[in-house]
Amino acid sequence: MNNNDMMEREEIFSKVLRAGRRTYFFDVRATKAEDYYLTITESKKFTNDDGSYHYKKHKIYIYKEDFSEFKSILAEMTDYIIQEKGDEVISERHQKDFKKEYNNELPVTEDELKTPESFTDIDFDDI
Repeated sequence: MNNNDMMEREEIFSKVLRAGRRTYFFDVRATKAEDYYLTITESKKFTNDDGSYHYKKHKIYIYKEDFSEFKSILAEMTDYIIQEKGDEVISERHQKDFKKEYNNELPVTEDELKTPESFTDIDFDDI
């Protein structure tokens, strides 16, 4: 097999999802028997102290016999998360209500009080 054959085998079908410091690569690959399987690679960018950077990669392999159950469980898990927590990101650094509570001069009830930890990581330039 020459290099061109190998390149064609490697790039059967690919999609890329860029998500902040993470990039996800979805690649259809071929087995030696010319059947197809899926790899999902997470590549995460890390910046070194000197400003240079490196990537850490994690790869999972999903084979045809597992597609149905994999898709079913992934859908169940993602649906559960959205159902329980909605689709807005909840983060200590970006509390939706933080600005409103901070500017609110009315007395707050005990239920509305936040623990000091809730406020420690806030960068006011972000608000």
